[in-house]
Amino acid sequence: MQEKALIMDDKAMDRAITRIGHEIIEKNKGVDEVALVGIKTRGVPLAKRIAKKIEQIEGKKVTVGELDISLYRDDLSEKADQAVVKESNLGFDVTKKIIVLVDDVLYTGRTVRAALDAIMDVGRPLTIQLAVLIDRGHRELPIRADYVGKNVPTSKLEVIKVSIEDVDGKNYVSINE
Repeated sequence: MQEKALIMDDKAMDRAITRIGHEIIEKNKGVDEVALVGIKTRGVPLAKRIAKKIEQIEGKKVTVGELDISLYRDDLSEKADQAVVKESNLGFDVTKKIIVLVDDVLYTGRTVRAALDAIMDVGRPLTIQLAVLIDRGHRELPIRADYVGKNVPTSKLEVIKVSIEDVDGKNYVSINE
């Protein structure tokens, strides 16, 4: 797979994360009931970075949980014979919380649907919102993000690669063919 274009460098990612943090605070009139839930794998470090930005802005810590949606996917049989389940570590009760699901790329909406099912299985939040670094379009389900770092129109043949320092050693987003 060949890199076609660099979409975001480290500084652009940081600006997008800062903007998302501000938007979360504004929309929810503060962060008292807000908890961020990162969808494994790259949603988790993104959620932590957003939480850090919110703490810098508001002076309040935001709870961050980790969610593994492997068993909730509707394409499980297409992915592998045996699902590799990573541990979900919410570490808090979602009931009556404003949950902000965090993921790197929004594409068909199927990952988000699986995450919604996983969250609802552990409690009943006040509301669930969605924050994504990249929205690339091509939805198959009626799902939209509340907070978007960048909209990147793509063809179905293109691939968005999100690289996050905590996972990949570097921060950037590229489009590949």
